[in-house]
Amino acid sequence: MNEENESITVNKLKNNFSELALSFEKKTDYDEVTVPGEHIFSILEFLKNEPDLAYNFLMDLGVVDYLKYPLKRPERFEVIYNLYSLDKKHRVIIKAPVNGKKSFIESVSSLWSSANWAEREAFDMYGITFKNHPNLRRILNHHEFVGHPLRKDYPIRKRQSLSANDSLMDEMELRLKEKGLK
Repeated sequence: MNEENESITVNKLKNNFSELALSFEKKTDYDEVTVPGEHIFSILEFLKNEPDLAYNFLMDLGVVDYLKYPLKRPERFEVIYNLYSLDKKHRVIIKAPVNGKKSFIESVSSLWSSANWAEREAFDMYGITFKNHPNLRRILNHHEFVGHPLRKDYPIRKRQSLSANDSLMDEMELRLKEKGLK
């Protein structure tokens, strides 16, 4: 990514979201931007739809749990969005702090379909609730599983007895019907 692309993303965000407390960090070949979690949808929608930026590919969505981080932080979690523009050939990392007690943030699955399962994984493993998600339920753990195993305070040796079978066939049936295969 060249210097011009780095600065255009930062400049556009500064100009269009000047009222928000955004923080910027320049990395070797991309920018990292920390944004308030309550504004994540509008900022990501802007990054996707702004013609000069065109971040049309959500490469990854992840979560960091800062519970045992040596430096105290006001928010326990951070949801991280790795965006790339296929047309402009530049990328940006967007970080959104999320409070550990309420642990919710707006879903971006309506912007990028790839966010659907990534948000479900973040919900399942960390307990982050994505508001307005079309089907927010467990994806990796059994539906009877209690807790979120990637949280730093989850007891690593905890064992759980699960009684009912768990299947994603209801989802598969729906998808097959949508595609006219059933």
